[in-house]
Amino acid sequence: MGWLDRVDDQVDALTQARALQEVSRSVEACTILDRVICTTRDPHARADALVQRLSALINLGRTAEYTRAIEEAAATVRDLAEPYLHGHLNALAALAAHHQGALDRCVTHLVKAARALSAVDDSDRDTAWGWHDLAMAYSYLSFHGYALGAIERARQLGTAAGIPEETFAAPGIRLRNAVALDHTGDSDGCLRVLRDVGVDLDRFVAAGRADRLRPSSLAAYGYAAARRAALGDSVDEAGGDTDPAWLLGHGADSARARDMRQLGQVCLAIAAGRPIEAVARLDTVQVSAETLGAAEAARLRSMALSRAGDHAAAHRTDRLAFRLAAQRHDRLRDVYIDGIAARIDHEEMRREAARFEGEALTDPLTGLPNRRRLERYIAAVVSRGERVVIGVCDLDGFKAVNTRHGHHSGDLVLQRIAGVINRVMRRGDFVARYGGDEFVVVLPGAGMTEATEVARRIDAAVRTEDWESLVPGTPVGVSIGFSEVGSGGPGQRDALSAAFEAADREMLQAKVRPRSA
Repeated sequence: MGWLDRVDDQVDALTQARALQEVSRSVEACTILDRVICTTRDPHARADALVQRLSALINLGRTAEYTRAIEEAAATVRDLAEPYLHGHLNALAALAAHHQGALDRCVTHLVKAARALSAVDDSDRDTAWGWHDLAMAYSYLSFHGYALGAIERARQLGTAAGIPEETFAAPGIRLRNAVALDHTGDSDGCLRVLRDVGVDLDRFVAAGRADRLRPSSLAAYGYAAARRAALGDSVDEAGGDTDPAWLLGHGADSARARDMRQLGQVCLAIAAGRPIEAVARLDTVQVSAETLGAAEAARLRSMALSRAGDHAAAHRTDRLAFRLAAQRHDRLRDVYIDGIAARIDHEEMRREAARFEGEALTDPLTGLPNRRRLERYIAAVVSRGERVVIGVCDLDGFKAVNTRHGHHSGDLVLQRIAGVINRVMRRGDFVARYGGDEFVVVLPGAGMTEATEVARRIDAAVRTEDWESLVPGTPVGVSIGFSEVGSGGPGQRDALSAAFEAADREMLQAKVRPRSA
């Protein structure tokens, strides 16, 4: 079963939005996704639309909207136990954090994304795209080895799901690897990688599959060819499928493709012996430093100045490019050094927080979850749209126990009742102490028929317990009332209150109902 098989609402719209994003038509995809977000009541459909919308915003480079989009998606995904959703969201959040310059958050999201995607049991085409976006995030952070491993995983899953090989060709990953080599002085290594990228394109063209390449991939192939030409390599500029100028014209509304198109024109001007034009273009272009690295514009300027014969200025600019590339490595190093210290501090704080959190959510007398934890649990179950029944259990004879034997004996009775109820519950059921001598049981996925059987087992277990040896002369019993919680949605809090009231009424009626011997 794939991810979309779990979605019950507006699947066609979500599928259409995916198809539009695959061909870099993210503006149209956003329109569809906004409509789904506004109209769906299915939490899975809403979560999918919010994650897709974040992807579209990243493709469009709408940086100012990233933070809110991530928060909205995270709030919806948080309560859904779907590894694919968590993995894809974190992969996209890593991309967003990188474009915002927050390397520490980027690395954190990368780790979470890899763990979540690795935990997906039923991998499908959506999981493949999750790995693809994770590969992109690795690549932008210059983790080229991890990027290649992730894109290979995407290819494997994609092939199994019937996605053509060229869909995940991902030339941008190797392109960023190549220019990173050039920024640090290894121009020969850069050329080797760029030539390999060109060989891949030639293979797709020869097989008649170039038309299946994604528009953003075509733009990356175009930049790889233009960059080779700027470094002095001979490339095909005859206007065919491998002409860099033609390839750079693709990419539709992708912000990254737009950046490569502008810088690609600079490369082609350098290659054509028009260095002054190249410098003039660099003075006017506005590109993200994250698309090909902060050093790329400086490196191209150095190449243009060198072609123009201004070697002193070219040398100064080349040193600037090298410093900009080194700054990235320094920032990554600091992230890891600070990250190790933060992780040590976090582990100590987490242990303290876990201790206090456990105390805050656990009844100290019985060890059962308390009212606060109970309410959180029910809200989470109901928000997922699951069927659930709650039962209120009130002790009979407890006041007499406290009066005749004292509160210490009363505490012993409460502890034993907690154990008795826990012992007869079904696997997966939830038991909490609500307060005083009142306990609540939660039966997820159950109806009133199952609740009746659970009530019978609790009543029988309490009646057969040896209370005489614990509190002589004061028999202890239990009255139980069950009620089914209504469906989730805007009135979820009201539905919970109504269910508790109904269960409480049932419990009070049980108190006055004649008991069988």
